[in-house]
Amino acid sequence: MALSKTRLLWPAWLLSSIVIGLVYGGKLFTAEDRQVFMPGPLSNGHYQLTEKCELCHGDAFGGDKDSGEVLQAACIRCHGKERQKPFDSHPQEKFKDPRNADRLQKIDALRCVSCHTEHRPEITRKDGVTQPRDVCYHCHRDIAEDRPTHRAMPFDSCTDSGCHNFHDNRALYTAFLIKNSGKPDTREPATIPQREFASTLDEVADYPRDQYPLQALVAAQADAVGPLSATIVRDWAETAHARSGVNCTACHVLGNVPESLGAASAQWTDRPTQARCAVCHQHEVQRFGRSKHGLREAVGLPAMTPAQARLPMHDKLAHQALDCNSCHSGHRFDVRTAAVEACLGCHADEHSQAYKKSRHYGLWQAELAGTAEAGTGVSCATCHLPRISFDVSEWSSRIMVDHNQGANLSPNSKMIRSVCLQCHSLALSLDALADPALIQRNFDGPSAVQVTSMKMAVEDQQRRKQKRSDRE
Repeated sequence: MALSKTRLLWPAWLLSSIVIGLVYGGKLFTAEDRQVFMPGPLSNGHYQLTEKCELCHGDAFGGDKDSGEVLQAACIRCHGKERQKPFDSHPQEKFKDPRNADRLQKIDALRCVSCHTEHRPEITRKDGVTQPRDVCYHCHRDIAEDRPTHRAMPFDSCTDSGCHNFHDNRALYTAFLIKNSGKPDTREPATIPQREFASTLDEVADYPRDQYPLQALVAAQADAVGPLSATIVRDWAETAHARSGVNCTACHVLGNVPESLGAASAQWTDRPTQARCAVCHQHEVQRFGRSKHGLREAVGLPAMTPAQARLPMHDKLAHQALDCNSCHSGHRFDVRTAAVEACLGCHADEHSQAYKKSRHYGLWQAELAGTAEAGTGVSCATCHLPRISFDVSEWSSRIMVDHNQGANLSPNSKMIRSVCLQCHSLALSLDALADPALIQRNFDGPSAVQVTSMKMAVEDQQRRKQKRSDRE
């Protein structure tokens, strides 16, 4: 007796459902890409975390859907330090002030997702902003009454480059513009500060100075287990590690270094991990974990590779996992190579490829050749991994390289205080960063854009002075 068509379809439907359930269940409960479950792609700031939904959706995909507290806690956990004064001109505290309660009726500025909604690429603009460009107007619609210079300005131009940032406005507020007006384009001397790691080691309580006293070592003192190639010994002997007493076992022996080399042999590793670097360079490694280079590994995912980037990259190293050794090659740790050649080995975008045609590169070459003073050259790292004064403890700070390359990247005016003003005036910096074509040419030549914010700030100041004088 022939089976009916409907009776044949039921087993097929059941089998298909089981297969689909197994496929999707496997994606959900393993570390595979989970984009298939997302309502839309993640923004450039978060797309590396597609295998870690729980980083934001910690409790039942958002917990209380009305309050959104779980999502808010996730935002604060990663971005909270930057969302406080003086780094944020619109911190939560401002909107918790009862005098600003009426403004919350227009925009709920207490919640990050009010302006940064994920999974909505169709409305997501630069910096992950999903609010319309006229968002400032709702609270500052009367600004022209206090500042006549703002009359007739488009209501959606507040955040144009060189004007205002909602969060980090430290290089753009009025008093700062006035203070820096009338300065020459290039500062004298035009240099960046020198790193202070070696000079501050005596103040680092956790540094293993008993095992590795701060005294220079020579090639014959290398304490590696087994024979070493002459190249490795030479490379190490020429580094700051050797000059500071950091021997082979400091990096290649796990745990505490034993007294006898025989015991060390049992714990020797040929490939020290990033955690080993962090024993001495914990702040650099922590900041690296906050960057797009190190974010994935910092949250327990396989390390980022250039192939996963959304910027153009060279194919040669597309699948190389990014860690400390990616830029600081083993044994030599050449910071000069890390500052330029390591970057250009991966990045293939127009801005990066134009660097070696720029005047900045000429300054860098002069410094490497010894014909210019240290700190006068401008490398990729000078701008994207700037030397900043960093609080390494509750009682001390030091100049160190900020390995979070995205900290000052966007909006680009965040770069002004930490980078541009080391060598240039505020006016030149604002103009340069507001010119997209000049950025693509890696700042080779003058800007075609003239930002008027400094002129306007000075005019407003003069008008206020005249007004006070008239009253007197």
